[in-house]
Amino acid sequence: MIEITLLGTGSPIPDPNRAGPSTLIRADGQVFLVDCGRGVLQRAAAIGVGAAGLSALLITHLHSDHIGDLGDFLITRWISTFAPDPAPLPIIGPPGTAETVEATLKAFGHDIGYRIAHHADLNEPPAVEVHEHTQGPVWDRDGVTIRVAPTDHRPVAPTIGFRIESGSSSVVLAGDTVPCSGLDGLARGADALVHTVIRKDILGSIPQQRVRDVCDYHSSVQEAAATAARAGVGTLVMTHYVPALVPGQEEQWRALAAHEFGGRIELGDDLHRVEV
Repeated sequence: MIEITLLGTGSPIPDPNRAGPSTLIRADGQVFLVDCGRGVLQRAAAIGVGAAGLSALLITHLHSDHIGDLGDFLITRWISTFAPDPAPLPIIGPPGTAETVEATLKAFGHDIGYRIAHHADLNEPPAVEVHEHTQGPVWDRDGVTIRVAPTDHRPVAPTIGFRIESGSSSVVLAGDTVPCSGLDGLARGADALVHTVIRKDILGSIPQQRVRDVCDYHSSVQEAAATAARAGVGTLVMTHYVPALVPGQEEQWRALAAHEFGGRIELGDDLHRVEV
């Protein structure tokens, strides 16, 4: 079994009810954080998961809303890990991830220096191990394998999706993307597809061009559902709602997806959990 928890279902627009984009995956005793939007550690704390308990951080792309709390995550993990000589945190993302992580740690350089000066058992900055990939296997440990494939969120490039497998269960996390062959192949036959969704029918009528631009490089609810149908997945899990999913409108969003996809459809607020 793989457990999916939508830690943050929000977007770049601050929302008091939704943290930034982030999904927690538990598989065979391992715990993966996929993307690191604002407020994710508070959401993780609500289900008893701390930064020190994560197996790896997986990053789909480097848009600010998907890495907004990267610095907080790195520092919090560092100061809440009490084992001597802790192993470096694996961070897996597209090219550019190493530069982003290095710059983030540099930005927190004063804080890191203060803590090393104050605590005798903190002798080194946060230990990380960054791996950049666009295609192929990226993880194989204790019964869990992960592979990635390119998605299409241009001009944001490169972007990747993740397929996590444990035993006979598989979950694909798409990140932000329009329909593309890379995601189709990655998601083929998966038990679940976690996909970001927007309402182009709403955003397309907003007068500000910058808002309408969002439609160019995200999948609508219908497009995400069509991707799930083409790939033959069992469950579509929708997240990163733009505009925000309003209470009472769940069935409206579900109906849009059901027009394209006949499988199980899951959507909900932060901390919504799905098992496959």
